[in-house]
Amino acid sequence: MDYKKSKAPTNTVTRNIMDLCKDTGNIYESVAIIGKRANQISIEIKQDLSKKLAEFASYNDSLEEVFENREQIEISRYYEKLPKPTLLATEEFIENQVYFRDPSKDKDDE
Repeated sequence: MDYKKSKAPTNTVTRNIMDLCKDTGNIYESVAIIGKRANQISIEIKQDLSKKLAEFASYNDSLEEVFENREQIEISRYYEKLPKPTLLATEEFIENQVYFRDPSKDKDDE
């Protein structure tokens, strides 16, 4: 998923509970799916940010020489302005872009 191009809102939006549970039939199951996807997105964003900030890492032991790098600050600000992982996951779930399955239901079908 390209979270940079997502149309998810950057602030909290009130959702209709019935819209969230129409695919699963259970609001708690929907919330669990959204939560797990939000964790995946969060890890992906953190790895991406860490990779970009690692380019600016200084391996000096001296605390006296701390320089502020304008590019590093801009990268951090960009990631702060992105929608939160929960909002991204909710938007994906509503747009049916999240694959999920219930193993207990799969056993019943056999």
